[in-house]
Amino acid sequence: MRLLLISNSTMPGEPYLSYPMPEIEKFLGNQPLKTLFIPFAAVTFSFDTYETKVKERFAALNHPLTSIHHAKDYAKAVNEAEAIVVGGGNTWQLVRMMNDSGLFPLIRERVMAGVPFIGWSAGANVACPTLRTTNDMPIIDPKGFDCLNLVPFQINPHYLDKNPEGHGGETREQRIEEFLEINPETYVVGLREGTMLRMEAGELRLIGERPVRIFKKGLVPVELSEKDKLNFLL
Repeated sequence: MRLLLISNSTMPGEPYLSYPMPEIEKFLGNQPLKTLFIPFAAVTFSFDTYETKVKERFAALNHPLTSIHHAKDYAKAVNEAEAIVVGGGNTWQLVRMMNDSGLFPLIRERVMAGVPFIGWSAGANVACPTLRTTNDMPIIDPKGFDCLNLVPFQINPHYLDKNPEGHGGETREQRIEEFLEINPETYVVGLREGTMLRMEAGELRLIGERPVRIFKKGLVPVELSEKDKLNFLL
């Protein structure tokens, strides 16, 4: 199984998908792959618009990309894909549409068989067992919280250490502690912006200059860098 799970698509002041592009290129390789894009996390802009943005970036890497929303037969599209990419946006909307279209078992089977999977933000969330550590507002009933379960831990993308100035609500760490009270056996990975997780050949590692913050009930949160082994999460 090959996974590239990215915290965020774009850093402030950079072109779209700029910072993860070198890692995406390494991950997918030089041979053109028929890439299937899942745009269903988009809410305030169209799937066509989303496809155009992502397609342009993947074309620069010589990987032809098509969005699944054009397909008449979703199962056929997934089965013919040589790489699968899930974009960010609203996780609740994404999970609802993936549930409605029956995509979870189809994509899971292909990824477990070795088809490379890339997801950023909400797309990284759905690689987890459930969507329950997303930051997004629940704008729609997802018809179930279960996701792809490609990794046994939960990811919190866009992880922030402190609240913005003037915000008096719970910190991200406090929200994760609430999750752990109810789910004490689950690890949560606070994935800071500008970082990603790559899983290949049974090895999980962090990519990025910022450390990852690991949470589990009863343990003091730990900060781990690119030099540290993360296989204990598996």
